[in-house]
Amino acid sequence: MDKFNAMQVFVRVAEAGSFTAVANQQNVARSMITRQIAGLEKQLGSKLIVRSTRSLTLTTAGAAYLGRCRVILNMVDAAETSLSEEKVEPRGRIRLGLPLSFGLQRLMPTLAEFSKLHPHIQLSMDFSDRRSNLIEEGIDVSIRITANLDPSDIVRKLGACKILTLASPDYLAQHGTPKHPRDLQNHECLAYSMDMKPANWIYEAGGSNFNVPIRGRMMANNGEALMKATAAGIGITRQPDFIAQPFLDAGEVVEILKKYAMDPLGIYAVLPSNRYIPHRVSVLIEYLSAALKS
Repeated sequence: MDKFNAMQVFVRVAEAGSFTAVANQQNVARSMITRQIAGLEKQLGSKLIVRSTRSLTLTTAGAAYLGRCRVILNMVDAAETSLSEEKVEPRGRIRLGLPLSFGLQRLMPTLAEFSKLHPHIQLSMDFSDRRSNLIEEGIDVSIRITANLDPSDIVRKLGACKILTLASPDYLAQHGTPKHPRDLQNHECLAYSMDMKPANWIYEAGGSNFNVPIRGRMMANNGEALMKATAAGIGITRQPDFIAQPFLDAGEVVEILKKYAMDPLGIYAVLPSNRYIPHRVSVLIEYLSAALKS
């Protein structure tokens, strides 16, 4: 058995969740893929995949082995491409983590153009606002919008975005306009939250930051949903400029508390700390950087 080839097949099966899909990709019989995985399990002395009629599930050993296989395959990829990567057209797959709204609204048009320019690069895109573990999940690069980077993060800054406090003209006419962030405690606030827990909004005054506890009967893990509720006059929200801009342009909302706004958040390309950066990933990061600056 060619163990290296079996490792590649195992990674593909684990990612596709299907023996048949991988067999179709490689234009071979499904039984050949099944035999390679069975042979790998026999050689390792451990079950890697639990098979059912409808799905495949990695065992604990399988999940651990998957992570190690990805590291090894990336190292081999680095060794093969580093010799000539500047002389050839970049090719291969990039696993890309993208924040949901920013990814859809701002990055997808750019990624579509990138794909046209580089037809030999395949993009596997995961849209989610959660903070992913790049190494465990095999992600080559993740785009994050944050003011709090982990000290161990390897990043390239691509740009910045402002966080705006917003309300509809109708809401302000009915309830009054807050003059200071602390006034928000007397208003209906529509908070973004991944875990649906009570939120604080952070503002800046006199060179220091302060937290403002807010209350409200509506929260969501999607900024555009909250913007639509804000435009309908339900309350006040706080959103990044790329989500708010269409509503501002349409006059559906206005910005308030401008002089207390925090410094812009950074937009970063975050890379795995233990991995060689393939040429194709570097090319993508340079393209995104140029697009966002323009």
